[in-house]
Amino acid sequence: MREIEVFIDTEEIADFFMKELIERGFVPSEAEIEELADITFEYLIAKSIIDEEWEEEIE
Repeated sequence: MREIEVFIDTEEIADFFMKELIERGFVPSEAEIEELADITFEYLIAKSIIDEEWEEEIE
């Protein structure tokens, strides 16, 4: 199997959930959306779909 590099951003996940939930008639709070994004990210790690890597900040 070929390996590809994918970048997953929890802020992008949160935006996606917000849009999708509003379209379905739900009005979640920002805190709820952030929790959903974090849970989704953790799920992807638990299922070995992604690996968490930390970027070093350059100062």
